[in-house]
Amino acid sequence: MKNSEIKGLSQEELVAKIAEEKQNLVKLKFAHTISAIENPNRITAARKTIARLNTELSALKKAAVATETK
Repeated sequence: MKNSEIKGLSQEELVAKIAEEKQNLVKLKFAHTISAIENPNRITAARKTIARLNTELSALKKAAVATETK
């Protein structure tokens, strides 16, 4: 997922996407443990995507709190 796509998501969509990506990461790790997957870099890419999603989610939460206090 590109950062531009991530920035366009709402909080609910981000939470759902994070859960989906975490589930995908677990499946990738399990598949890699059983037998080597074709491209192990997909595990790293999934972890980075989760980090990007979490970063955007925390930024949205921080912005929401900032607007509430004003």
